[in-house]
Amino acid sequence: MSRTILVTGGATGIGLAVARRFAAQGDAVTVTGRRPAPLEKAAEETGARAVVCDHTDPAALDRLLAELPASVDVLVNNAGGNTDLDAAPDGGLASYAAAFRANLDANLLTAALTTKAVEDRLAPGGAVVHIGSIAAARGAGSLGAYGAAKAGLGTWNLDLADVLGPRGITANVVSPGYVEDTEFFRDRLSDERRAGLVDATATGRAGRPDDIAAAVVFLASEGARHITGQVLEVNGGAYKTR
Repeated sequence: MSRTILVTGGATGIGLAVARRFAAQGDAVTVTGRRPAPLEKAAEETGARAVVCDHTDPAALDRLLAELPASVDVLVNNAGGNTDLDAAPDGGLASYAAAFRANLDANLLTAALTTKAVEDRLAPGGAVVHIGSIAAARGAGSLGAYGAAKAGLGTWNLDLADVLGPRGITANVVSPGYVEDTEFFRDRLSDERRAGLVDATATGRAGRPDDIAAAVVFLASEGARHITGQVLEVNGGAYKTR
């Protein structure tokens, strides 16, 4: 049976891989993002519906609701990224505060606002899957608030799982390590840094967008209906748990 899927930040990288996987199953997919051109390209490739939306903006989310079906089976909160890579802070306290808030807005508030916006439309037995980061557990070094924002996402999801659970809706986080073929590092990743990230894995390779997409699709599947409130680490063993 075809399901309705909403993938935020679905135009490139992990979001596009997620949209591609769901569409291949015959699901009706809507992808969102801030840039019309990549969205249109993603829609052409996958057959998804594309809607421009800034998920930090409540008014934009209100407009998005008018474009969505009455029922949403799966919400994938993928919009976000390390906003420090786009900023040029001046070193002052006000600049630091603005940069910190930008990461919180992009990686935590987007998920919270979007989930709240569509909460009443989430179908019983559905799923919410957030895209986290290995930085939530290991820190992000000089990348500032990015790791803190992703850690906050995992903690917020604990309460979300309790809120949605009585309706049979699961809520989980997929936490990638280094994933190649995305826009995350803005083409600024040195060969030395990339080699270090790969060497940190047990599998000896970089992650791929489809690795993350496969985990997302599993958590939204019938076989994962009793998995909720969890963080699934998908990083090739770069961060191990027990």
